Amino acid sequence: MLPIFFSPCGNLSSHRNHCIGRTKNIMGPHVEHVPSDVKLPSAIDVAIVGGGIIGVCTALYLQKKGLSVAVFEKGQVAAEQSSRNWGWVRVTRRDIRELPLSIESATLWRSLKEEFDVDTGYVQSGLLYMTSDESVLDNYHAWLKKARDAAGDSFDTREVGPAEISNLLPGSKVSFRGGLYTPGDGRAEPQKAAPALARAFQKLGGKVFAPCAVRGIETTAGRVSAVLTEHGSIACKNVVVAGGAWSRLFLGSIGVELPQLLVKGSVLRTEPIEGGPVIGASNKQFAFRKREDGGYTIASGFRTYADITPDAFRLFFKYIEALKSQRGALRITLGKRSWDELIRPRKWKLDRPSPFEKMRILDPEPVEKSIATGLRKFIETFPHLSHLRVAQQWAGYMDVTPDAIPVISEIDRIPGLFVSTGYSGHGFGIGPAAGALMADLVTNDRPSVDPAPFRFGRFTDGSRIVVDAGF
Repeated sequence: MLPIFFSPCGNLSSHRNHCIGRTKNIMGPHVEHVPSDVKLPSAIDVAIVGGGIIGVCTALYLQKKGLSVAVFEKGQVAAEQSSRNWGWVRVTRRDIRELPLSIESATLWRSLKEEFDVDTGYVQSGLLYMTSDESVLDNYHAWLKKARDAAGDSFDTREVGPAEISNLLPGSKVSFRGGLYTPGDGRAEPQKAAPALARAFQKLGGKVFAPCAVRGIETTAGRVSAVLTEHGSIACKNVVVAGGAWSRLFLGSIGVELPQLLVKGSVLRTEPIEGGPVIGASNKQFAFRKREDGGYTIASGFRTYADITPDAFRLFFKYIEALKSQRGALRITLGKRSWDELIRPRKWKLDRPSPFEKMRILDPEPVEKSIATGLRKFIETFPHLSHLRVAQQWAGYMDVTPDAIPVISEIDRIPGLFVSTGYSGHGFGIGPAAGALMADLVTNDRPSVDPAPFRFGRFTDGSRIVVDAGF
């Protein structure tokens, strides 16, 4: 049995000012507020570690099933990648293994407002991938064939030519030879979606504690029996680790080896501006979407940055295929995070502050060069929007697995422990379906989609690591 730590106070009010003070002055976007519950329960059915889109959706669907659930977030709900992503909700060019989850999630996004009375900013706006590169067009065609073979007519992606692309991108001064267009794809607002769903979860009777870091878990006879937080212990039957960038560190501290690394993406938002396209679109050079506030979110295609860290060396051979697939899109850097992770402990005493309390919110510096490239290509394509004004820019860390699809799975050797992480930049769009699937796994209900591709054991059972470059 693991040692258990009891705080002298099970009430968060005496700690809140100190904790919030540690999260001020972040560079990331403003995230809608979720009021924290105050008094810790003595016991619950399920504890969710992490208050991002995945943790919140999992909690919402578990609470809907009638379980007692609490979300524990070390900083602020959705303050990391869940509020820093592009806001796309897409089926287009998903990994084929992830396609059923993406299709299911698109359906759920459309129904969230009616089902839970929430405003996530979701709009079915359509999404376009466009190019003038013949080899890329061949890849688009091959992906569409595989997707239709796998999913039939359950999505509406089609190949488009120059004339239709011109209609979809009014004002474009760049002609593209072809692309993929999915009218059923959409967008939501990352700064409001997860917080809105968290508040809906609370209306159903669920509890959210933030800031409140989970330091570890307790097991009895090998099975999960409690979570140990910075404010005390709560008995529970199940724990779902949905910690995003922090999942590997948390799981490693309890002896579970999760292969997961982080990559950084940078993005900007503009002030409101009229006369541009209403769809989202991307090619290798830039990506954009219209925002609910009338501006645009703009990024530099799919370019990402990875820091050299101790984990990068430990996991190098597991990521060889991923590195090959990202050739030309991934930049390797040596920076502050390299040093921070070198000196960061991998285990800690449960009666002392954990790394999750020392770093409440990951708030990396954006890569100016990357942002500038995306903005320049956007303006070259739409010169009539060259008077736009940049309102803000930020960066976020994406949790990436060796095969670039998530882990949504129970950990067999610790009954009651579940993991939902490693979404590799896709978590926002597939969040609702991922949450519903995890809720099915926890309750042992018939799963909404086949969970086999997302099993944790694929990294240890001899399965070949395959990266689908089509995503």
